[in-house]
Amino acid sequence: MAIPKFKNEVVLDFTKPANRKKQEAALARARAELGKEFPILIGSERIIVDEKFTSTNPSRPAEVIGVFQKGNAALANKAMETALSTFEEWKRVPARKRAEYLFKVAKLMRKKRFDLNALEILEVGKTWPEADADVAEAIDFLEYYGREMLRYGEDHPVVKNPGEKGKLVYVPLGVGVVIPPWNFPLAILTGMTSAAIVSGNTVVLKPSSDSPRIGWAFVELMQEAGLPPGVLNFLSGPGGAVGDTLVLHPKTRFVSFTGSKEVGIHINESAARVQPGQIWLKRVVAEMGGKDSIVIDETADFQAAVSGVVASAFGFQGQKCSACSRAIVVEKIYDRFVEALAQKVETLTVGDAADPTNYMGPVINQRSQESILAYIQKALDEGGRLVAGGAKAGNDGFFIRPTVVADVDPLGTISQEEIFGPVLAVIKARDFDHAMQIANNTEFGLTGALYSRNAKRLRRAEQEFFVGNLYLNRKCTGALVGVHPFGGFNMSGTDSKAGGRDYLLLFLQAKSIAEKPAH
Repeated sequence: MAIPKFKNEVVLDFTKPANRKKQEAALARARAELGKEFPILIGSERIIVDEKFTSTNPSRPAEVIGVFQKGNAALANKAMETALSTFEEWKRVPARKRAEYLFKVAKLMRKKRFDLNALEILEVGKTWPEADADVAEAIDFLEYYGREMLRYGEDHPVVKNPGEKGKLVYVPLGVGVVIPPWNFPLAILTGMTSAAIVSGNTVVLKPSSDSPRIGWAFVELMQEAGLPPGVLNFLSGPGGAVGDTLVLHPKTRFVSFTGSKEVGIHINESAARVQPGQIWLKRVVAEMGGKDSIVIDETADFQAAVSGVVASAFGFQGQKCSACSRAIVVEKIYDRFVEALAQKVETLTVGDAADPTNYMGPVINQRSQESILAYIQKALDEGGRLVAGGAKAGNDGFFIRPTVVADVDPLGTISQEEIFGPVLAVIKARDFDHAMQIANNTEFGLTGALYSRNAKRLRRAEQEFFVGNLYLNRKCTGALVGVHPFGGFNMSGTDSKAGGRDYLLLFLQAKSIAEKPAH
């Protein structure tokens, strides 16, 4: 049966009463399941250990989402051995059949969409539209990578050599360790894991300790689709005991990581050390931080620029590696822009993510809340001018008002370091040339945007704005699978281009085969 052409999943419209009703019912179902315990899964074995940890709701920290097992080095080694033995069978499964598992899971996600949204709302504090966009992206990854594997599974022509039959085939790498983040807890986890699996690899998945319940929901969907035991192993637990053991293991063939710069560097360093018994160089696919800028010049569509900056800076509380954390505004319109921005930001509502009237929910945990507030104080100590927000919001939950600090030094702390929260630095540039200099002055290079009506400047930004994902006259968040292959430069990682035609190559290796007839 022919596979229809890929198209992006449409996000739900929550202004429709039917959708609102379904989402409310799903939240009630999710709340009825709170506090349940979930195992480690190695092969078909569900493992319960003595040491536990809990996942909690950042909107209501006393609310326990689930109880999870603290994995250890022994279980990490066991998971690796299981994945290794399963790989011998899984790598021989035809590409078409592997892709069909992804298509089945995409179908299941559509069916359980409101329930998956509810888990995101409760476990990581995504608002309704942000949660649904994340689930839609997870479906897109499954559909896109399934089709991509069919493409890589086809014949790949090589130049003909007289008297020889030649071909090129793509083969899987082996066992991969997948370490996803909490901020896109279904989309990125699904994308990283499904890409590795559909390519013929087996996986040990170590979910973020802030979002293990959503990780388990993905595992359940894979099981429901009939994925053979041992292809996907789920190992919850701390980064040290579990993550480091897996990264250092001599049989680990690749590590796929999305998270902070510091952890990414640590993984890259650890994976580069060849261990006794290791017969390859491990491949590391790392998506790390961002310090993303939107440049606004004097010719820009003013209102579109204000709206784009606000959406990019404060969607999901600024907890996106693609979030705009620096607005670089030319002097001619700077004061007017700061004033309009502050007015718009002060209208944003903050509160429990389960309440659909809130534009922003909580930040992920108390540690994050404290770190963000310390960054705001540091910005003021360094001469920044607070024009919106700047404090906690509400009595319960990890809420912070959306914060705008103007007059930030281009080399100041909040202009250079990733904050991962609802804090926007506004920086004054003398002119467009100066704005472009500032835009490229960090160690990161993930996303960026320019609002301008000047065609020459737009073309110049294409050449000079050093980011993996550049957006012109639109916000710098919301990359769509297949439309905007995603990944950045410099300390933003290895430019993996998730959701693009290059991505599956990271989990495959090419084998050239040439045959002469026997005489």
